[in-house]
Amino acid sequence: MPRGGGFVDAVLAVVSEIPPGRATTYGDVAAMLGSRGARAVGGVMARYGHTVAWWRVIRADGRPPAGHAEAALAHYDAEGTPIRLVAEDTDGYRVDLASCRWRG
Repeated sequence: MPRGGGFVDAVLAVVSEIPPGRATTYGDVAAMLGSRGARAVGGVMARYGHTVAWWRVIRADGRPPAGHAEAALAHYDAEGTPIRLVAEDTDGYRVDLASCRWRG
């Protein structure tokens, strides 16, 4: 997935529009681009997401980006993103998509 343009730049453009305190899913981003490629969006975010508010793109079940739960939680707290505690989950929380989902 070269950084030269196309899908990569489109994904990053969508993610850069997500307001503070809001979140969307990988699948939502793909749908906004007319794609069903949630995994492709995840690939873009893994490689190039550091240039945008990566913590605002989450998994469909509300879990934060894999391997980044602690760093993401600091951003969610700072932005007032609604979360709910989930004791049985290794991350310990989920983003409350029902109250903060952004659909562009």
